[in-house]
Amino acid sequence: MSEAREAILARVRAAKGSTATMPAVARDYQRADPRPHEELVALFCERVADYRAEVERVGGDRLPEMIALAALRHGARTLAAPDGLPPGWRPDGVELVTDAGLTPHQLDALDGVITGCTAAIAQTGTIALTGAAHEGRRLLSLVPDLHICVVEESQIVGTVPEAITQLGRITQASRRPVTLISGPSATSDIELQRVEGVHGPRRLVVLVVAAD
Repeated sequence: MSEAREAILARVRAAKGSTATMPAVARDYQRADPRPHEELVALFCERVADYRAEVERVGGDRLPEMIALAALRHGARTLAAPDGLPPGWRPDGVELVTDAGLTPHQLDALDGVITGCTAAIAQTGTIALTGAAHEGRRLLSLVPDLHICVVEESQIVGTVPEAITQLGRITQASRRPVTLISGPSATSDIELQRVEGVHGPRRLVVLVVAAD
């Protein structure tokens, strides 16, 4: 890919009558956020809420209970779940349907989905999924109308460059796609009117689990 790019740029330079090399791009932007991690966790929660998602900080021992409460609060009785969902996350009072190749129609018939994540970005309130065992296929986080996502405090980083560095290592090794989630699915393409649920879940609940 880089050879093709350089070939194209060389032809552009030749057409302009110049063989000068491209100027160096400064890489002095902020790569990490120096604030204490607790402040980054609080900032992440604030930014997630700004996107009109529901966000709650919970203790690890209460996670199953909070998953059940979040589901029932939205009238969800059946949740899709990746086959690698940790046993300690399984709630009572909600039926979990393990994804074993569920079709889009089958997923759409369920009330929601519960997944984990790979990383989360404090400055942007963004959650990253990479298709790991506790996250499941990309389809899981796109079809159901309700997405309950578990984010562990240890997964929260300060900046986009920090997350991209981490995700780059993972995708290079696993070759799995990355899904970036910033709030419920929404668009304002038509007359600047916000419409939710167009190309993903209309409702997003983020449960931020405290470190043990």
